[in-house]
Amino acid sequence: MQDAPSVVPRHVAIIMDGNNRWAKKRFLPGVAGHKAGVDAVRAVIEVCAEAGVEVLTLFAFSSENWQRPASEVGALMELFLAALRREAKKLDKNGIRLSIIGDRSRFHPELQAAMHAAEQRTAHHSKFLLQIAANYGGQWDIVQAAQQLARSVRDGQLEPDNITAEHLQGCLSTASQPPPDLCIRTGGEHRISNFLLWQLAYSELYFSSLFWPDFKHQAMRDALAEFSSRQRRFGKTCEQVMAEGRTICSNNE
Repeated sequence: MQDAPSVVPRHVAIIMDGNNRWAKKRFLPGVAGHKAGVDAVRAVIEVCAEAGVEVLTLFAFSSENWQRPASEVGALMELFLAALRREAKKLDKNGIRLSIIGDRSRFHPELQAAMHAAEQRTAHHSKFLLQIAANYGGQWDIVQAAQQLARSVRDGQLEPDNITAEHLQGCLSTASQPPPDLCIRTGGEHRISNFLLWQLAYSELYFSSLFWPDFKHQAMRDALAEFSSRQRRFGKTCEQVMAEGRTICSNNE
């Protein structure tokens, strides 16, 4: 087992991509890939919790995924419902709080009720937060935050010229959490696909060629180790960061 990373991200966000292609390579229906991906979710949770990560956000279903074939969407909803009912007990037992972000209005009432029940069951935990982004889109998140600010202006609670980035950030669905330090995408694609657009402004991006069902314990450890080796400057120079004692400069900085 490799050494623990010296620097651990507080918040890790993951775009779980490649389930369908994993299944296709095995001549299986697409839903088989999504079912296989549940094991990868468990593995990643285990590694992040052991490493000391505070928040793990998983992109489970985007607002654009409704465009997929109805049969696949239906199977995904059934899988999501079953997973919520099955895994909530395990999350509670392991001290993990569950939160689901996104627009729930389009989900079936039975699924909405299961989401609420799972959140309530785990609400008393505070050490590790698992956030599931479902019917989520980064543009939607920014729009609904802007709508909240617009209502505050309309009601005389806020002057337009006084609106700051902090105001908008405080209205996002992740407002109570630190922004992601590390964003991982599996499946070999190199884009963020409308995921946490505001929140990823200074995140380190890590792309893996592995399909999501194959992204298990060692793959997650490798991603954390890579994060630990990077220098995060947040607009400062390498020399300024060195002066703060956080890291060293690489030759190409």
